[in-house]
Amino acid sequence: MKEKLHFNSQTIHGGQHPDKAYGAVMPPIYQTSTYAQTTPGGHQGFEYSRTHNPTRKALENSLASIEGGNFGFAFGSGLAAMDAVLKLLQPGDEIISTNDLYGGSYRLFTKIFEGFGLKFHFVGMEDTANISRCITSNTKLIWVETPTNPMMNIIDIQAVAKIAKTHKILLAVDNTFASSYLQQPLTLGADIVMHSATKYLAGHSDVVLGALVVNDTDLAERIGFIQNASGAICGPMDSFLTLRGIKTLHVRMQRHCENAREIAHFLKNNPKIENVFWPGFEEHPNHQIAKSQMHDFGGMLSFVTKGGDYKAAIKIVERLQLFTLAESLGGVESLAGHPASMTHASIPKAEREKSGVVDALIRLSVGIEDVRDLIADLEQAIG
Repeated sequence: MKEKLHFNSQTIHGGQHPDKAYGAVMPPIYQTSTYAQTTPGGHQGFEYSRTHNPTRKALENSLASIEGGNFGFAFGSGLAAMDAVLKLLQPGDEIISTNDLYGGSYRLFTKIFEGFGLKFHFVGMEDTANISRCITSNTKLIWVETPTNPMMNIIDIQAVAKIAKTHKILLAVDNTFASSYLQQPLTLGADIVMHSATKYLAGHSDVVLGALVVNDTDLAERIGFIQNASGAICGPMDSFLTLRGIKTLHVRMQRHCENAREIAHFLKNNPKIENVFWPGFEEHPNHQIAKSQMHDFGGMLSFVTKGGDYKAAIKIVERLQLFTLAESLGGVESLAGHPASMTHASIPKAEREKSGVVDALIRLSVGIEDVRDLIADLEQAIG
């Protein structure tokens, strides 16, 4: 078909073709490291699997399709994908980042790349004026996470893109929480989209994988070079599993969003809960931005117990039965986490609390189970 497919069709068919060897509908798992050549340099497009692999290539084509991009790249993890982006920079370059972001991202920025001469500024990007105030002649990258992890802050991608383009700065957006189903940052002006595909894209808590998608040919060549030269690739089995997950992304995300909506309202009306952070509430800061740049409000939310009671928060996560207390998010099963001691433990306490990540905060990744069972589990755990 020549006409552009709608998203729900792209997840299944985007960038995909039956295998040339036997017509397999699903790309086979090419579990090989190398490929036969008829003459030196004479091959069928593949010579060594660090550089290219047919299964990984099928996944990368799918990633590009669902993000509305031209080039997709798959890595061994989301952090490996971020590592590749930062390797586009030079010592002395400055990066402006969301102040409320995944702890692993903060650790990579401050504990690894600051040591190589990069300088990071962490600001609240809900007000884009904070970004403009930090820009210098050395600013080369703006790193946005929206919705943010775990406070569910919303950042106006189009507004940030306008600032970035004015100053000729690269804009990268971590799209993990929203997924390609809810939000497509390239269409909003971003240069690079990053995913921890471990989460919603793969969707079944059985893969660790990262992704980058870009439109610009020169940028794609630079990222492709880094991917090959550094070698932080994913294997063919993980590529296959992630591609399989993407094919049901649209139907899974619909249920994630439906369930999270009901749970957000349940928690909001519970007298033992003080604050619920979910961008679907009309009173949520930048709710209108979320409404305009996302197709729904996602399956993630967080909340604080009444009075900021740390012990009460720990008791809740320990008493949950259907929600599993675990790292990660975006799987079909519901997960609960305590950011201060789990996903964000690598961020110093004072820095965490500046952005609202207090010890009484609980983060939920709402799965696709029957929402009545999920609410019943929360009811018994909260007491």
